[in-house]
Amino acid sequence: MAVSWRRRSGEDTDRNISGSADGNSAGRRGPRWRAATVSLLTVAFLAACGGGDGGSGTNADNAQPVPGGRLKIAFWADFQGCIDPNQVYWIESRSIDRNFADSLTDQDPRTGEIVPWLATSWTASPDAREYTFTLRKGVTFSDGTPLDASAVKTALDGVRGLGAKSTLGVTYLAGYESSTVVDPQTVKVNFSAPNAAFLQATSTTTLAILSPATYKETAEARCAGKVIGSGQFVLDSYNVTKAIKLSRRAGYAWPSALVKNQGDAYLDGIDVSYIAEDSVRVGSLTTGTIDVAWPRLPITSADQEVIKAANGVIETRSLPGISAQIVPNVNRGGPLADLKVRQALYKAIDLKSYASTVYWDGYPVVKGPYDSTTPYAADLSAKLAHDPAGAAALLDSAGWAKGSDGYRYKDGRKLTLTYLIISSTPGEQLLQDQLKKSGVDLQLKVLTNAQYTQLTTAGEFDLAGSYLTRGDPSVLGSTLDRAVSKNYATVYSQDDATAAEVSRLFARGLNTIDPARRAAAYKDLQDYLIDHGVVFPTYDRVQVVGLSNKVHGFAWTSESFLRANDIWLSK
Repeated sequence: MAVSWRRRSGEDTDRNISGSADGNSAGRRGPRWRAATVSLLTVAFLAACGGGDGGSGTNADNAQPVPGGRLKIAFWADFQGCIDPNQVYWIESRSIDRNFADSLTDQDPRTGEIVPWLATSWTASPDAREYTFTLRKGVTFSDGTPLDASAVKTALDGVRGLGAKSTLGVTYLAGYESSTVVDPQTVKVNFSAPNAAFLQATSTTTLAILSPATYKETAEARCAGKVIGSGQFVLDSYNVTKAIKLSRRAGYAWPSALVKNQGDAYLDGIDVSYIAEDSVRVGSLTTGTIDVAWPRLPITSADQEVIKAANGVIETRSLPGISAQIVPNVNRGGPLADLKVRQALYKAIDLKSYASTVYWDGYPVVKGPYDSTTPYAADLSAKLAHDPAGAAALLDSAGWAKGSDGYRYKDGRKLTLTYLIISSTPGEQLLQDQLKKSGVDLQLKVLTNAQYTQLTTAGEFDLAGSYLTRGDPSVLGSTLDRAVSKNYATVYSQDDATAAEVSRLFARGLNTIDPARRAAAYKDLQDYLIDHGVVFPTYDRVQVVGLSNKVHGFAWTSESFLRANDIWLSK
């Protein structure tokens, strides 16, 4: 028996699990359309992450929105150099993608609930192998092509066809077999293996539905800007690493139920630039050159005060998905091949001090492999507690004795770990100091992007960073599950026996759509990862954005990206 997802609209009735929309119900959201199983998911999500941390609201007031004006955003960098939603993994680019490319569903940033967007309703088989979507009528892409089941099939087949070029799509569509056009408004998606994370995947930019014309372009042309969406903005131009320009699309009338403004965007457009220096970016905001300062790392507490002093506003939200973490190389034959040494690192690192020293008092302390806004994130603080005496005992038992210089030695070799990084920040330097207190010599090796890729691929490291953003716990599979990924984190962070168990636990989480069973599977997975020293969480990845006081209606998506439907600028 399939599980149905539907929302009431007028005489419509709920069917088992609720969550749908139609073109005549703009803005009507309420408890009627949340049914039992969705409630279970919401409860699990709220219990795991404290209820989320926001989905709307800067400069909240009762003023009437004023149409017009262009929103000027400055990001840190365009690392990937691609703007195709189906291929991009870089969060800044995905934040812009969200505003010209729509998806089948949307995800509530406050609850984790999946709600309708381009699909008005859906059914899912209990074994998570079959999903059927009923599509919204009247939707068109910006080239005038109507959205229909054939367009959805073309899009999903197109993402699958990208293969490894869609870093995220590979796992989002794990087991994808085919899409079938049932009728013009109905499409059935089939998987050869269970994929319970697929429904959430349909809310992401990675599986955004683009015009069929887009999929006639090469992957390279799409990365360079040959992409057509159905969103409230149109991508006018993309100048790699330099600028992006979007313009308002007239006649837009199909946002998700999470959006207040159900019509055309208020903004005339969005202009994106890249400013590498934090001080320059903040200065540009306070002098009015830009409206939004959006760095890669959180704005420092000092710079936040500068922004506030200029009557600016600070918005924050944790990025869901993998916390900022370090993966060990256990297959190099180095010290980290010993589980006791890996376990000692947990006790040697002071995560609470890290959060307050690198960022500020009150900055959230990471609690596990997932950031706090991720559904089913578990609180593993006890396993990650700072315990220098415990670290010393483990290293002693592993045969690493402390020398006169304070470092530990075994068979005449110093306990040295090489940590590969792109740039040296106070965070890495603090970790170096913390580990030194336990006798570990952490060597920071600063590399270019090309060098980093080369050395991690070759396994020439002891420690390397890893993270990804997605509002579903299956995201960890992109970096740790050998059944679906062969990147450096997957290949080197686990021995064969550990990797087999990790894959088994990921499979458990994907085998059922039942929230309670998924919660249990991912709790076991998180415990196993820490118990076996597979990942070392360092901090919660919090987005901190500075806004001019001209900006009203700022809102986060569930993945902590920009949702510009409701934004307007005061004159």
